[in-house]
Amino acid sequence: MNNKKLFVGSLPWAVDDAKLAEIFAQAGNVVSAQVVKDRETGRSRGFGFVEMSTDEEAQAAVNNLNGTDMEGRKIVVNIARPREDR
Repeated sequence: MNNKKLFVGSLPWAVDDAKLAEIFAQAGNVVSAQVVKDRETGRSRGFGFVEMSTDEEAQAAVNNLNGTDMEGRKIVVNIARPREDR
């Protein structure tokens, strides 16, 4: 079961991919970190995805970072659900 990909919500607008990776590095090895941006404006949409190298690290990130304060906002961290076909 691949539970290494995390959904991260309620991100402050100023957070970029590098900052997201830096924060999640506390929990383990970050494979990728991407803040989702609006196609038209290029601004952050306030959420992103982080992929950890193991399921254990991903679970540690959820346990340690969900509900923590990031620049005045409480972030939401959970295991990402598979993308549903549209």
